[in-house]
Amino acid sequence: MDSLKEMWNLVSNEIRKLLDSDVIYEVWFASLNLINYDGETVTLSASEFKKNTIEKKFGDLLQEAFRAVLGFDVNIVIVDPDSFAEPEPEVKPAEVTKSAEEFTFENFVVGESNRFAYNAALKVAQNPGVVYNPLFIWGSSGLGKTHLLCAIKEEILAHNPDTKINLLSGEDIINMVVYGIREDKMKSVHEKLRNCDVMLVDDIQFISRTQSTQEEFFHAFNTMKADNKQIVLVSDSTPKDIPVLDERLRTRFEQGLIADIQAPDFETRLAIVQRKAAYLGMSLPQDVAEFITNKIKTNIRQLEGAVKKIHALSSLEDSPINIAMAQNAIKDLASEGLPVNELVNKIIAETARTYGISVDDIVSKRKDNKTVKARQIAIYCIRECTELTQQEICEYFGGRDRTTIHYALEKTGPMVEKDSSLRRNVEDIIKNAKNPSVR
Repeated sequence: MDSLKEMWNLVSNEIRKLLDSDVIYEVWFASLNLINYDGETVTLSASEFKKNTIEKKFGDLLQEAFRAVLGFDVNIVIVDPDSFAEPEPEVKPAEVTKSAEEFTFENFVVGESNRFAYNAALKVAQNPGVVYNPLFIWGSSGLGKTHLLCAIKEEILAHNPDTKINLLSGEDIINMVVYGIREDKMKSVHEKLRNCDVMLVDDIQFISRTQSTQEEFFHAFNTMKADNKQIVLVSDSTPKDIPVLDERLRTRFEQGLIADIQAPDFETRLAIVQRKAAYLGMSLPQDVAEFITNKIKTNIRQLEGAVKKIHALSSLEDSPINIAMAQNAIKDLASEGLPVNELVNKIIAETARTYGISVDDIVSKRKDNKTVKARQIAIYCIRECTELTQQEICEYFGGRDRTTIHYALEKTGPMVEKDSSLRRNVEDIIKNAKNPSVR
């Protein structure tokens, strides 16, 4: 490897992949520097606050990222940059990363499912602190909420570069408060949270985990609102559906505008696939674009990930892009790395839990309306998440005839498209089934 910079660029890319969250990367890793490597130990520089959090929360992830690049484990040391005489390397405008350019309003594909949230976010970015304060955007994972949050930041800075913006996640705020309490530095936490012109918070629902965090954010919110500072909050659910959220915060979150993002329709998904391909400079055949669009219906992040994977496969294998390559690209995305058998069983269990029946009932031949509906939804979710054929799905439901599976898919698909409540149930079942922490 020719230089520390080259090594750190490769490691940074691995960190992004492992995190699958641009907000967390920007908050905790974007300012990190690799300042030394002696063949056994890498030395990184970070502020004391970030150093403590990275070591405790992201130590294993850092080790995995370096292992992926170097092929072996290294010792990782993080130091305060003030302990080194070398000045930080100058960051030139030409070195702005592509990812920062990617998360803009111009690169956000607008459709009926997200138009309201897009327009509200753009209005806020053009008039921070004047309209829709706070702006609360909610929706399932992977639908573009974080993209809009980053786009607001980019748009504001493009017109007012001196604007001080806090881009945080709910988990970041928890970590800050825990650090402040432990180190008796809550005054510093107050200043970090409130000393800004715009506060953008991703996954705000996480702050409900601790009362002390809610208390701190309540006062920060009030201070900023009183000073007409813009607040934008992003969540996976509406304020009233965030569990254990203090009523004082709930009412404040509802004071401004609440905008939701739904799963995109076919045309919007296809436009996202084509836009991503064009961004990567890739010529994507129409049949391949439509294949991806039909296979991945509820997660924009996975759609873009499939295009990126195809781009990588095409470049590495120097072969033409076709359906077979697309099938290979979405294979891991569809299962989130879980063995297919495990994923299917988790989907069935999650569906049973959602509809209040037993797993044995779902896979049995019971025909009461409640059981049949749950069974059909489980079949639909399995087809959405795997490459199993209808005949293979039969084996998980007592060896039923393939026509039963076909009928379930034909009936449930249109219902999911039309019924937003049912669609949310399906999205939650799939999300929970793919979550490794839900066992």
